[in-house]
Amino acid sequence: MKPLTSTIAVEGRHIVKDFRLGETITNVLKDVSLEVMQGEFVSIMGPSGSGKSTLLYILGGLDSPTSGTIRLNGTDISHLKDEQMSRLRRQKIGFVFQFYNLIPNLNVEENIMLPLLLDGRKWKDYKKKLSYILELTGLSDRQKHTPRELSGGQQQRVAIARALIGSPEILFADEPTGNLDSKTGAEIMHLLHQINEESKQTIIMVTHSAEAAKSSSRIITVRDGMVE
Repeated sequence: MKPLTSTIAVEGRHIVKDFRLGETITNVLKDVSLEVMQGEFVSIMGPSGSGKSTLLYILGGLDSPTSGTIRLNGTDISHLKDEQMSRLRRQKIGFVFQFYNLIPNLNVEENIMLPLLLDGRKWKDYKKKLSYILELTGLSDRQKHTPRELSGGQQQRVAIARALIGSPEILFADEPTGNLDSKTGAEIMHLLHQINEESKQTIIMVTHSAEAAKSSSRIITVRDGMVE
């Protein structure tokens, strides 16, 4: 699918990330630059240890670069204060991880709504959106179930619904099928592809799976800390 517009959703320029352990410095990312347009579904691939997940976390504001700049829809997030970055993540960004990070004693709809409630928003204002998200993710008949009553694929659907409920500008996914069998993983990728196609949602995904990457519109390959 072609991107919806020519507007840049995510822009990284000369990103460097070093980790220091004692006197040893490890260069994880080495002068990485990239652009992702609004409406694109981009997969970041590369061998283990290549720096692809570190790049995703930096683009999504979960980590800071040693040097370089990151802009999300024109906003430079490279040097935001912790409070500012936390607010931006809650209001502008959605995250999906390999492990679902659900709250065990909350049911499906409570897990989905939790980020909004923590941000001070009211449940009643999102009833219609919640109903739509539950239907989109195939969870309408599971909304009162707790995570232990769900399969792995259903739990990942809850995590995707939670990431989408606040209408994020960008959805970041780190190995979203990495903890699932191939059939369930394919279903999750079909869902992400559907979300991208129907909602024009910008998605940036890290994956080691060439099969999963087929759902995306473009693949960025990272090797030895650099974009090929």
